This record gives sequence, structure tokens and C-alpha cells, in this order.
Amino acid sequence: MAQVRQYHKDTDTTYVYESESYWDTEKKQSRSRRRLIGKIDPATGEIVPCGKRGRKPKDPDKAVAPSAQGTPVSPADRYSAAMQQIRDMRTEIGRKDEEISSLRKENKKLRNVISRMDELSEQMSDMCAGVLK
Repeated sequence: MAQVRQYHKDTDTTYVYESESYWDTEKKQSRSRRRLIGKIDPATGEIVPCGKRGRKPKDPDKAVAPSAQGTPVSPADRYSAAMQQIRDMRTEIGRKDEEISSLRKENKKLRNVISRMDELSEQMSDMCAGVLK
């Protein structure tokens, strides 16, 4: 068995496959089977498992997730942080709604100005056409 590396341009990722060659008696040709091992980490160059075989099993015993400092964070702390984030997002949504409302009012005023300008332009064209006759 050999390892084959294949680069995908669209995702800028190199995948590593395990390739096995075999003889196809029906077609009388050699063929190969490929099985995905993982993809190459661009920073380290190591193979990172992916797909069903490479997934890490879930650990149901982990009730506490580690924080950025390495100390455990309780579910209550995560809940309060999430609630604060929700409050901040609601405040931001309210501010955006006010901004949208003011922009719609301004848009309406500008449409009225454009409409009035079109009317005046038509009147000026009619007046000029009457003078030229």
C-alpha cells in the first residue's frame, strides 16, 4: 500500500489517500482503490485525520470546557457569558433598526426631490419646445 497526495486547487488543500493496487480480471487492467487518510496541515506539514475514520470520539464526561487560560469554565459562567452576548446583540440590532429607519426616511425625501426634478425637467422641455415652434 502506498500513500498518495492530491492537491485541490479550489480549497487550497492537499489530501492524503491510502492507495492499493489490484488486478481487474474482467477488464484485464490494473486498478487502484483509494481510501482517505486525512489532509495535510499547511503550518506543520503533518497529516490531520478527517472523515469518519479520523473523527475524534465525543467524550460525554466532559461537563466543563477549558477556557483560553487553561482553567475550567463552569456551565453557569458560559451561560452568563452567552446571555451577555445576546443582550449586546439585541442592543446592536436595535441600533441597526434605528439606522435603517432613518435611512428609509432620507431615501423617501430623496425620491421626492428626484420626482420633483423630473417634473420640472418636463416643464422646462415643454416650455423650450413651445418657444422653438
